[in-house]
Amino acid sequence: MGVPQNKSALQGGYDHQAWEARRRFLRFLLKTIGFTLLVRLDHVEGVENIPRRGAVIFMINHIAFVDPFVVMHVAPRNIVPMAKVEAYDYPLVGIFPRMWGVIPVHRGEVDRAAIRQALAVLRAGESILVAPEGTRGVALQQGREGVAYLGARSGAAIVPVALEGTVGFPSLRPSKRWRQPGASVCFGRPFRYRQAYRAARGEALRQMTDEAMYVLAALLPEERRGVYADLSRATQETIEWLK
Repeated sequence: MGVPQNKSALQGGYDHQAWEARRRFLRFLLKTIGFTLLVRLDHVEGVENIPRRGAVIFMINHIAFVDPFVVMHVAPRNIVPMAKVEAYDYPLVGIFPRMWGVIPVHRGEVDRAAIRQALAVLRAGESILVAPEGTRGVALQQGREGVAYLGARSGAAIVPVALEGTVGFPSLRPSKRWRQPGASVCFGRPFRYRQAYRAARGEALRQMTDEAMYVLAALLPEERRGVYADLSRATQETIEWLK
């Protein structure tokens, strides 16, 4: 287990300032190229729900390749995404996660190196992006427990992010896709896990994960809620609202 040396963007800890200038430049490219020529952005709401300081976990539903880029573009602060390690090997775009310092994750196993790197970012008071299902899908699948583990161990605020309209992008403008509705983003009300659950394990982590996923599901249209469609089953025993 572990991350190959040439793919460990955050090996040896996390120094925010070492990445800041590079990420500012990449955000400029996202704005001037990505969201001018490749992705149509129609609607953003709930930006006021994003804490301006301190550790934050952005928890997204994942329906298309561009979802993390959309959130990184519209959020008012830099985000360090967690992404499958294979993203480093994509033709052309694989250079982006290397330059940004994306945290590579080996799927299908407990990737302790990725967990350590994510916690290092959060302990530095910065933010990460997590797709808790671990894969893309048209509707929510059961969330994996990593988001609860990271949220509990770090005490970070968790911001649920509902995405829609990203399927079909990137698409070079002007294409047929650009004549259809574009991407929309909704940042939900932030919460964190209660102090009593900071060292949670086992069944408690499962409950914490499902409670967070129901919060995300409530922001989505019914057809996107998947296994979390029945909102009457949602509980909030492990979470506390921040706003």
